[in-house]
Amino acid sequence: MLTFIRAMFRARSSSPTKTASPQDLVADLAADWLVVGLGNPGDKYAATRHNVGYMVLDELGAQLQPARGFKALVDVQNNTAYARSTTYMNTSGEAVGPLATKLGIPPERIIVIHDELDLPAGKVRVKLGGNENGHNGLKSITEALGTRDYLRVRVGIGRPPQSTAVTDWVLGPVEEDIEAQLQLAAEAVHLLIDDSLQAAQNTIHAKS
Repeated sequence: MLTFIRAMFRARSSSPTKTASPQDLVADLAADWLVVGLGNPGDKYAATRHNVGYMVLDELGAQLQPARGFKALVDVQNNTAYARSTTYMNTSGEAVGPLATKLGIPPERIIVIHDELDLPAGKVRVKLGGNENGHNGLKSITEALGTRDYLRVRVGIGRPPQSTAVTDWVLGPVEEDIEAQLQLAAEAVHLLIDDSLQAAQNTIHAKS
């Protein structure tokens, strides 16, 4: 439980209201990869299932700052841009599309980290392209990029109990210690960047 509390604290501490003054972080920087963690901004959503993408960015050590002219918080380290939208989940593409265009990063080098209802809690899976499976954040990104062919790191949150609506489930608090799952998702990102999709799938899928 202590590790889970630390994860929640990191997610809260990186909320848009607590960052530095807006800076033009993107104009003079280049990147070969764009890693996007999906979620909703603000303390209200910080520890919810829908925000595991934000939590993985924290696990990756991203020091996110506002980028003037973009609806996103951004950090660039070792030729990789890390970002999360300052819009709500359903309009994530408003951040991802312009950032990808500005940085000149093609879809096959964009990694989107998101919660996945169709995977049990604790599981992490990696894939390229495919359907959005009803995930509105992915739908928005697909529309903005004009393609589904971007990389996904899927962080399982499981399906809700029969008596619970999907919206209530994804916006409800994570109740398990998910530190190991966050670490595995962060490892998946590193493998995609440093090695290949196949290497990431072989390693990560064998661990969860």
